[in-house]
Amino acid sequence: MLLAIDTATSAVTAAVHDGTRTLASESVPDARRHAETLTPTIDSVMAHAGLTPQDLDAVAVGVGPGPFTGLRVGIVTATTLGLALGIPVHAVCSLDAIAHQIATQAGYGEHGEFLVATDARRKEVYWARYTVRSGAVVRHGEPAVSVPAELDPAVRALPAAGRGPLLYPAEFGPVVPVADVDAGALAGLVVHRLEHGGELLPPTPLYLRQPDAQPSARQKSVLP
Repeated sequence: MLLAIDTATSAVTAAVHDGTRTLASESVPDARRHAETLTPTIDSVMAHAGLTPQDLDAVAVGVGPGPFTGLRVGIVTATTLGLALGIPVHAVCSLDAIAHQIATQAGYGEHGEFLVATDARRKEVYWARYTVRSGAVVRHGEPAVSVPAELDPAVRALPAAGRGPLLYPAEFGPVVPVADVDAGALAGLVVHRLEHGGELLPPTPLYLRQPDAQPSARQKSVLP
């Protein structure tokens, strides 16, 4: 029994997977309230699946890239559950989870090339390019962060999933109707990689740039 969660995109999402299929899945679109939304979402999918935390064998989590605060919520929650229950925590790139969902649900089948571009704020996107080969998804290079207009024109012309093409439609090609990570697809990706091999990451945030908030370099006086 695998509990999968992700807070790297605009949706807070959780799912329970039994190694063969998704038993329960729920996504709540809310880009600003990840901390308040995640625990009730986990409780809901666990209840729908008829499980208690002690029934879980592992936790899966998306590690981004994504906005700093929201991303940390999911990773800290997954890590805490793993430690409390004494079970492993498996992590994957959140863009890979979206790509896996496209390959398995959006009709790409045996072949196809596409882009996943999620909202990075600051008028930028987190993105990666993928190809489906014989039913398996292959990522070309590492995820990156860019202003959409600065992407290679050939890359921007590809079919694109994620919030990026919805926020900047003039900069991207045809829209693939998958906007955010779905925890059921993330769980399926982790199960596939556990069974067939593939990259599983430590539950560490995948940050591609420095945070907005920076410690002050100046010391403040405590004297009146």
